[in-house]
Amino acid sequence: MIGRHSLELALPGASIGAVAGAMAGGLTLLAGQSAGLAALSALALAAPLALFGGLYGVLLGRGVFRPGTFGPAGLYWMAAYPLSRLFQESVAGVGLADGVLPFLGFQAMVSLGFAIGFIWLHERLMPHWLLHRAGDNPHAAELLDHYVRHAQILSRRKGARR
Repeated sequence: MIGRHSLELALPGASIGAVAGAMAGGLTLLAGQSAGLAALSALALAAPLALFGGLYGVLLGRGVFRPGTFGPAGLYWMAAYPLSRLFQESVAGVGLADGVLPFLGFQAMVSLGFAIGFIWLHERLMPHWLLHRAGDNPHAAELLDHYVRHAQILSRRKGARR
């Protein structure tokens, strides 16, 4: 069972996923669809992206992913994003006219762009969140230590190049 400390690590990623999914509703509205369909589309994408974003934070806290690396996280989103989009389309859309496999293949390609944005934003929000939670949450303190060590390594590398 996931405890409070793990849920606290999940919050930044879940927030990013929820906002990204909600933005899809706005795009649906801009595309000329009804407000109801836009709301349904936003919710149908925000929910799984928030779930996968939160899971990313938990896995980061457990050491499955490391701060500052893209490869494993890119592979994670290459699976998670297409599944999220498949859920959205099965609930709110008609984007499966060409079949499920071509749809998933295209979404896997798009997912790397999403992953870059997600990781970039997560790397900027998570350390600030960890600073606030590290006093009460040993998992947050440990992950913050990983971020600090990563920043020190980058700083030394940058100083060595000068």
